[in-house]
Amino acid sequence: MDSETGRTTRIRLDLSYDGTRFSGWSRQPGLRTVQGEIESALEIVFQRHLPAPVTVVAGRTDTGVHAIGQVAHLDVTPEQFALLQRPHRNVTKYPTFPPAMMLARRINGLAGAEEDLHITHASVVPDTFDARYSALWREYEYRVSDLTGPRNPIRRHDTLWFPATVDLDLLNAAALSLLGLHDWAAYCRPRDGATTVRTLQEFHWRREADGILVARVRADAFCHSMVRSLVGATLAIAEGRLPLEAAVEIREARLRDGQFKVAQAKGLTLREVRYPHDEHFGQRAEQTRARRAAL
Repeated sequence: MDSETGRTTRIRLDLSYDGTRFSGWSRQPGLRTVQGEIESALEIVFQRHLPAPVTVVAGRTDTGVHAIGQVAHLDVTPEQFALLQRPHRNVTKYPTFPPAMMLARRINGLAGAEEDLHITHASVVPDTFDARYSALWREYEYRVSDLTGPRNPIRRHDTLWFPATVDLDLLNAAALSLLGLHDWAAYCRPRDGATTVRTLQEFHWRREADGILVARVRADAFCHSMVRSLVGATLAIAEGRLPLEAAVEIREARLRDGQFKVAQAKGLTLREVRYPHDEHFGQRAEQTRARRAAL
């Protein structure tokens, strides 16, 4: 890509955020969202070369959900890219960075001013890269402190304080029973036109040395509220409010009728999104689009 061809340049953003004061990822009028903050910053950065880029994200996190490994992409025009290549007049105070990292620094100076959002890395990627459809899997973590665990006020925004004692063996037995390719309608909040068929690749719990229970959940993709529903169901089983077989029975019935509570958003963090090698970005994106269209 360059100004002679008129083609856009695709930039990958790796970012982290504390979701406490965000109304989720997706831009919404009158609400503070991660996408809204980033795209508002982009409008300022490229105010002389509008329209500003829009972002495509790997996982549209809900209100209150955190991320340390979120990924998004955007496309910049030749004029916008040239702006990122222009050195600052005061190179001693503002040293020259690669164009993508220059964009990251400018976004951080605007959208990151409140210190709950930070672009950790930015890079130019092939135009076949798609933050959403090229992903192989997403991985989330959920933190719980039951009655045997600590109540640490410093971690109150990313840890659920659970008012019961739970059985770790039952947690893992329930989690293991759910693995595989299934229709997760009973564990999702429905969205018009969206499939609820997903492959749950990994789901297990561990108890840390400090007593915190941590769930690690990985899938090719997640439907709306799926991770928090899985956590809520396994917690209900582990404290004895539901039998072990209920996890699968609810899934197979494709209907949830108040058997368990969806876990709160604050305990959930998107940890990582994994992609194939560069040469397979396009192929993976085509496979994902085709599979979702067929379901």
